[in-house]
Amino acid sequence: MATQRQTVGRLSAEEVAAWRGFLRVQSSLFRRLDAELSAAHQLPLRSYEVLLLLADAPDHRLRMTDLSRSALLSPSGLTRLVDRLEREGLVGRERCADDGRGYFAVLTGAGERRLQEARATHLAGVRRLFLDRLGGDDLTRLAGYWELLVPGAAGSDDEWRRAAPAPTAPACGESAGDA
Repeated sequence: MATQRQTVGRLSAEEVAAWRGFLRVQSSLFRRLDAELSAAHQLPLRSYEVLLLLADAPDHRLRMTDLSRSALLSPSGLTRLVDRLEREGLVGRERCADDGRGYFAVLTGAGERRLQEARATHLAGVRRLFLDRLGGDDLTRLAGYWELLVPGAAGSDDEWRRAAPAPTAPACGESAGDA
């Protein structure tokens, strides 16, 4: 379990190795998975992730604020990405009936087909680059570490959205700039 460590001054060699390793592994895996999806399907990893989140959501739609939290993007970053996906016909937007200022992102039929085309490539990459290199006990421990660091991080998207700090917003979204 974690112990209280010195908070002033330099990190120990062990601390530097743990922190840098985490950052480098995350960055490397993201770049490699992104390159594979982009080359095979002209679909960047962030776009794939948004399509997947929408496919798994009830009625294939999520409030933009919820999508932003689940996709780990800032509201403005998500807006730009959804704008691009909308131009490609993969995602649409609908006004929230309960609050005319809020919007839903909605997966289109074309978006669902594109996601299905890319899914095997993505899952093969995740297995080859990450899952196959770890045993079952390793995966259980790793998921436990994520939960220790950020409660809800290893859970479902619904669990993550419930655990992540939510902005104060009306029932269906925020102001007209709603991500």
